[in-house]
Amino acid sequence: MIRGATVMAIAVRRPDGSIASRSEPLGGVFTGPVRHVPLLRGLLVLFETLTLGMRALTWSAAVAADQVDEHGETRPLGVFDWLFLVGAFGIGVGVFFVGPVLATAWLDGVLPARWMSLLVEGLLRVSLLIGYIWGMGRASDIRRVFQYHGAEHMTIYAQEDGRELNVPAIRRYPKEHPRCGTSFLLTVALVAMVVFAFAGTEPLWWRLSSRLILIPAVAALSYEAIRFAGFHQDWPVVRWLFAGNLALQWLTTRAPDDEQIQVAIAALQRVREAERTTSR
Repeated sequence: MIRGATVMAIAVRRPDGSIASRSEPLGGVFTGPVRHVPLLRGLLVLFETLTLGMRALTWSAAVAADQVDEHGETRPLGVFDWLFLVGAFGIGVGVFFVGPVLATAWLDGVLPARWMSLLVEGLLRVSLLIGYIWGMGRASDIRRVFQYHGAEHMTIYAQEDGRELNVPAIRRYPKEHPRCGTSFLLTVALVAMVVFAFAGTEPLWWRLSSRLILIPAVAALSYEAIRFAGFHQDWPVVRWLFAGNLALQWLTTRAPDDEQIQVAIAALQRVREAERTTSR
């Protein structure tokens, strides 16, 4: 899946080896004035990522099962899709936000200072994130997903560099990209360490509830940090601060094969064609 300024496109390799692709315009909610409002745009991007990602997964699964109609369409997201999305989000919040608090609570009696408790909580959160991604990457199906992820990055690099979109040209580019959504995950974990420090550690009920209440603020600030870094990549301090985001992509990307790069090319070309059509 590749997102353009006004269009998103998906390309999938069919079981017979051919490539299916489709594009759809982004709704006004994703391209309207809220997109330019600091902090609010971070929450909008989070919602967009979840909904577009779910639609892409639904469509790709339908292609694999040969359940796409002659127009390349599949059913819209239904109640069960939204329940799954909300459930998955809830599990993620429980594991990565509530889990470290409960684990650290056992150590509060032996830690001599509050800042040490907050540091342990934050490091546990980062460790859980890295361990989770590493563990997922051990599965063969997920490794293929990570290969497609790398193909997307390499293809976008070639596009940004003005290169022709073909496999030999794209092979010259790295599989890590500074504006990858993976950066958001690690940035959230690090920004949370700073934001949660202001909320304190006692009592336990407040420590737990404050983590949940502050999730929107953490997400919004994380997006602004990534956006700032994207505009100032030439600053040495920015490169140093965000080096971990690129390092994390060693886990979330793999070197793609030629066929996977071809799928990424198809998705990007579909975006370009759709945006040329809508701009006329």
